[in-house]
Amino acid sequence: MSVKSLEQKLAILSDAAKYDASCASSGSTKRDSRGGKSLGSNEGSGICHSYAPDGRCISLLKILMTNFCIYDCSYCINRVSSNVARARFSVHEVVKLTIEFYRRNYIEGLFLSSGVIRSPDDTMSEMVQIARKLREEEHFRGYIHLKTIPDAAPELIEQAGLLADRLSINVELPTDAAVAQYAPEKKPEQIRRAMADVRLRKDAGKDKSFTGKRPARFAPAGQSTQMIIGADGSNDAAVLGQSTRLYSSYKLKRVYYSAFSPIPDSSSKLPLIRPPLEREHRLYQADWLLRFYKFELDEITSVTQDGNLDLEVDPKLAWALANRALFPLDVNRASREMLLRVPGFGVKTVSRILSTRRHRALRYEDLTRMGASMKKAKAFITAGGWSPGALTDSIDLRSRFTPPPQQLSLL
Repeated sequence: MSVKSLEQKLAILSDAAKYDASCASSGSTKRDSRGGKSLGSNEGSGICHSYAPDGRCISLLKILMTNFCIYDCSYCINRVSSNVARARFSVHEVVKLTIEFYRRNYIEGLFLSSGVIRSPDDTMSEMVQIARKLREEEHFRGYIHLKTIPDAAPELIEQAGLLADRLSINVELPTDAAVAQYAPEKKPEQIRRAMADVRLRKDAGKDKSFTGKRPARFAPAGQSTQMIIGADGSNDAAVLGQSTRLYSSYKLKRVYYSAFSPIPDSSSKLPLIRPPLEREHRLYQADWLLRFYKFELDEITSVTQDGNLDLEVDPKLAWALANRALFPLDVNRASREMLLRVPGFGVKTVSRILSTRRHRALRYEDLTRMGASMKKAKAFITAGGWSPGALTDSIDLRSRFTPPPQQLSLL
């Protein structure tokens, strides 16, 4: 087997990392470089561009340590039976790449995942070595996100959490039955144990001793997880229900949805249930409504008969169209809870409405200046100088928000 150059390895392992979706740095404790003895920072504006929940664009070197793997998960391009180009970085090579990319101002941090080689402990041990060398030998203070391996020894995951800003452990698929069918070598109960252990260690890191001293920080940016969507028959209600439980049980910062598309060389019979990217996008929107807009799961998923999200319109608009009897709302009188349910109104817009209407009545043009998307909102609200009239109950209201039909090409 020919020896690959560092550039060839980077090409293979950065491309292989695109299937890992958990990639954001919001929420970390600030690490900075002072006195000229340290490198990097996890603060500031953002070779992967990722968007943090607060909207910042950040740049991370996003790679796999290796795409060799001893597991044979049906949905994974890097499974042991897959015919793909393979490569493996040494610990030194990952450290070297991270520091050199940072010095060239290409990145602000590292996102590191890996296939499992030899054993979970061996793989996790090398990932920990990389983080330790960056922190202790190179004095790197940039952001580090480690994809941890749930089967690894708890002490290795503990070491990872003391070195990295964020840890993530993949739950793989929406249900235990799907994991048993498509990834039988992975055990959902072990995944949950590892996630619970991370939560407990992070919670313990907040407690002061009787002397008032805090323990070492553990994964200050929290933990996240990733779920493969579309590789099994779970509908969106099942997916979002699992996400809701995960957020509650493990205090996750984020659940990432990774759209599954059939792998060209795959001989498995994985079903492609719905268009993958459109579905992924709608799930992120619904996830946001559940966490920040106080929607209930059944409100979002009961809009269609099969428990799936409407792919043509966003979940909030789909809910509003299905509940037109509640509209139009008077923006000068409606509660915050109901204003958050108006299509085109975001959290900031609603806060501005509530603040301004204490002093004066709001008009249509005021809402436009506040950043509301009135193309969506105008059918569902009344304001000074504006009433939707019969628009709210018009038969063709939905068609105003859906893309026009396109003539298919015969060539």
